[in-house]
Amino acid sequence: MPNLDQDLLTVALADPAATETLARRIAPLAVRRDVLALWGGLGTGKTVFARALIRARTGRDEDVPSPTFTLVQTYPLPFPADCVIYHFDLYRITGPDEAWDLGFDEALALGISLIEWPDRLGDLLPQDRLDIRFERDRAGTNRIATVKGSEPWQKRLREVGLV
Repeated sequence: MPNLDQDLLTVALADPAATETLARRIAPLAVRRDVLALWGGLGTGKTVFARALIRARTGRDEDVPSPTFTLVQTYPLPFPADCVIYHFDLYRITGPDEAWDLGFDEALALGISLIEWPDRLGDLLPQDRLDIRFERDRAGTNRIATVKGSEPWQKRLREVGLV
């Protein structure tokens, strides 16, 4: 059973640039079949993080719209050539079973899944994942990212000195 109880890393995010920096540091660690669950309320930095990670992995400064209305956007990676990032925004789904209609099974098998509002998946959310929780500090002026991960993620984060 993965250990997602222990915080691995807590980062103060003074501005969107700090959120983008965190995403760029994590981006090269994500591999096929990885799930990155982005937790937090509206306006806490989930989409900023997702955009920066997608741009870092694709190597392109492309437009990365929030999938709020489309629910999922896909981004082919240059390497490995047959891998795709699936960026899910599940805020508007009403139940976990709706994720299957969005290609969630294909994303889990073939791609890297970035999931905003992962709580909407219920029991479908894989245990083997990286959780990043975005919150505002007590004063409400800065954001904080708290990172937790299953053992494969813990190992990767240790290897690059993030934890």
